[in-house]
Amino acid sequence: MGRLEGKVAIITGAASGIGEAAVRKFIDEGARVVGGDLQEAKGQALAEALGPAFHFLPCDVAREDEVKALIDAALSTFGRLDCLFNNAGFGGVSGEIETLTFDERYRRTVDAMLTGPLMGIRHATPHLKAGGGGTILTTASVAGLKGGYGPHVYSAIKAGVIGMTRSLARELGPAAIRVNAICPGGIATPIFAGRLAQEGGGNVDHAGIMRAVLAGNQPIRRAGEGSDIANAAAFLASDEASFITGQALAVDGGLTACAPLPPEGQEGGMDLLAKAFGADSAADLDSVLPERGQA
Repeated sequence: MGRLEGKVAIITGAASGIGEAAVRKFIDEGARVVGGDLQEAKGQALAEALGPAFHFLPCDVAREDEVKALIDAALSTFGRLDCLFNNAGFGGVSGEIETLTFDERYRRTVDAMLTGPLMGIRHATPHLKAGGGGTILTTASVAGLKGGYGPHVYSAIKAGVIGMTRSLARELGPAAIRVNAICPGGIATPIFAGRLAQEGGGNVDHAGIMRAVLAGNQPIRRAGEGSDIANAAAFLASDEASFITGQALAVDGGLTACAPLPPEGQEGGMDLLAKAFGADSAADLDSVLPERGQA
């Protein structure tokens, strides 16, 4: 019997990357899953592949009505809710602070990655309480733990997610609801494709590029995989983690445990990434890497 046998989970950003890996892991462990994502075609294909244990809905996590629809779908399709995994995210606005504009792109970045999880938790909590407890997970980032691992707004949001996690753990613990964040390090996912795929770069193996770039940046000398985050999420959602709440678990190969380790005899990882995408250096990445889709 799997560690999540009989449980029902909601996972956002479910159609690819970390989200897809989590969907597959949760189902392998016995859960039934409702997944939401902007990538409707990929989500529907995943539902067809996984069968009745997975129910997919198109979902923009910046829209409260669509987030609430995921919670309603879990109840109407599977009859209960045990876990909410707020995973959806993207790179968002970037650049130096003097270039930051508080426009629609900025608002969407905040709405999707901070307000979105809060909306999900707001609507899931009454049902978790009614079921006798459960778990809430949110994908944060090593960028929320230390400076220099992400754009300014992204880093601020992820630090906010960690603060939100600790605050909610205090409120919801007496109701047997555990609240934790997962902080991925360098994970090789297709999130970097973005506009490049739309402009003819769709045949480029972006995840493969990321594996090569990230392999030497931390003490564990390989890139992280979506399955690494999925494994951590499945553990935290299980009864084996029943005494763990209010934590920000770094799943990063040791990246935040020490100074970054550049690949031996090579340029730093971000400069390699920049060249892989046609930029001269890491400073120019924003010109070639567009707003990313949900993770």
